Amino acid sequence: MVEVSADGIARMFAAAIRRDPTRPLLTWYDDATGERTELSGATLDNWVAKTANLLVDGAGLGEGDRAGVLLPPHWQTAAVLLGCWAAGVEVTAEQQPVDVLFAAEGRIAEAAGWSAGDRYALSLHPLALPMRDVPAGWQDYTVAVRAYGDVFAAYPRGASDWHPADPFGLVPGDRVLIDAGRHPDPRDWLLVPLAAGASIVLCGNLDRAKLADRIASEQVTRDLS
Repeated sequence: MVEVSADGIARMFAAAIRRDPTRPLLTWYDDATGERTELSGATLDNWVAKTANLLVDGAGLGEGDRAGVLLPPHWQTAAVLLGCWAAGVEVTAEQQPVDVLFAAEGRIAEAAGWSAGDRYALSLHPLALPMRDVPAGWQDYTVAVRAYGDVFAAYPRGASDWHPADPFGLVPGDRVLIDAGRHPDPRDWLLVPLAAGASIVLCGNLDRAKLADRIASEQVTRDLS
């Protein structure tokens, strides 16, 4: 997982939303299931705020605490990561003692070896549907997070002094298509586009036979497939 400035990312995300809260900020495709989920800046911000409130009000965490994140590129992963950074919580994907752990349903067995406080499982189902069977000792993230407010009062404001290096040369207004399989690092599929003022079309299990039509229909300006 990338080493970042949590406060800087929170400010950067807030700036990305301010540009136009109504425009699509993150569009997720899973070509294995046919899912397409589009989130405006305002909608993603709601999920981020709920996650930050879950961490602060629900788990009592904050600056200096650590979250383990065992999740693939996905729109729900974006909410978890940005929510952690908004709350000042550090993020790691390397096994170590953590204060809270988020894991995809398919990585629950791997996560059993982690020393963690609260544990949240994500099924990554379309439409954020609840899990059918929640493993013992875990909570369903999509159920738990909905109980929290969609405004995070402690959200950092003002300009960010942290910016990730951009290897792609993105510019404000770009609509960038990203192959999640080729770019699994959240610096590439999430942070660099947000910092550049771009919107994201994130594709899991990308079917290249659909690529040309998707680039046209989504008005993609940069193809990182």
